[in-house]
Amino acid sequence: MSLVLEGVSRRVDGELHIDDISLTCERAGFNVLLGLTEAGKTTLMRLMAGLDRPTTGRVLEDGRDVTHVPVRRRGVAMVYQQFINYPSLTVYDNIASPLKLAGLARSEIEQRVRREAERLHIEHLLNRLPAELSGGQQQRTAMARALVRDASLVLLDEPLVNLDYKLREELRSELRDIFEDRDAVVVYATTDPQEALVLGGRTAVLHEGKLVQHGPTPHVYRHPASTTVAQVFADPPMNLIGARLDDGELRIGDAARVPAPAHFGGLPAGHYEIGIRPTHLSLDAAGAAITLNGEVEVAEIAGSVTFVHLAVGGRDWVVEEAGVHPLELGSAVTIAAEPSRLYAFDANGRLAAAPES
Repeated sequence: MSLVLEGVSRRVDGELHIDDISLTCERAGFNVLLGLTEAGKTTLMRLMAGLDRPTTGRVLEDGRDVTHVPVRRRGVAMVYQQFINYPSLTVYDNIASPLKLAGLARSEIEQRVRREAERLHIEHLLNRLPAELSGGQQQRTAMARALVRDASLVLLDEPLVNLDYKLREELRSELRDIFEDRDAVVVYATTDPQEALVLGGRTAVLHEGKLVQHGPTPHVYRHPASTTVAQVFADPPMNLIGARLDDGELRIGDAARVPAPAHFGGLPAGHYEIGIRPTHLSLDAAGAAITLNGEVEVAEIAGSVTFVHLAVGGRDWVVEEAGVHPLELGSAVTIAAEPSRLYAFDANGRLAAAPES
């Protein structure tokens, strides 16, 4: 099956929520919708499901126009952020509920429920009530109830966002296996770039109701089409600063001129926005090719990593530094950057050059 959106827009009370999106979602692998809060991910999923209708455009399933086909007549399963389970029913009966409504035989229901429970590692919980489960177990139950129908389109709207970090990591690592052999189009919405990278497949980056880039997830991450994508598809966001390229030399902010990196070789002289990821910066400037001056705004210690928030050339930057660095507010630091890690964006914010790896 394939799901195709053709020029889909959605207006609500005159306000544009989805702006002329064309997108193809295929089977085999995750189709990730990545964007900040209110980027349009849930609205787009509702259009895919048939819960809402587009103001303009069409929705096609395997070439068949289903734009005006209601959700109850389509093979759609949806998993939400909240742990939506029937509190008075056991885990078994929660999972079985859509099959009972469909009138399946008891033996078929038994087989399907136990299959999904085993896939989601909750087979030992089938006789419990939702109130007796942890948050992760409740979400596994909700997911099993959605998947037990063998729907042709599975929509997961930030299903892990309400779990604590450990549970989120645990379930996220299992998702690929859960969906590996499922004959369905799987669409997964998230605000978390790391989640998109773990899931792989293809990623569509949404921003303010627009589709700003779509392609294989590793390619979109390594070759963001614009400064918008570069900042959405990074956590912390990619650092940006103005620079001048002239006669094979590059000057970034207040740094001294340095030879332009090899991957800038085809760029014409002029002004650019230079981008560099927080993880590719260092506070150890000894022998660095490029150094910049910054002022510490806060040092956020997260286990064995410190996120140093800085003011650099009037911009807000973040350096992701291994180890614990309890830096004082307002202290001056020198930041080191490696030329081979730099991105260049043109005056319109479009990608002009990207690192080779």
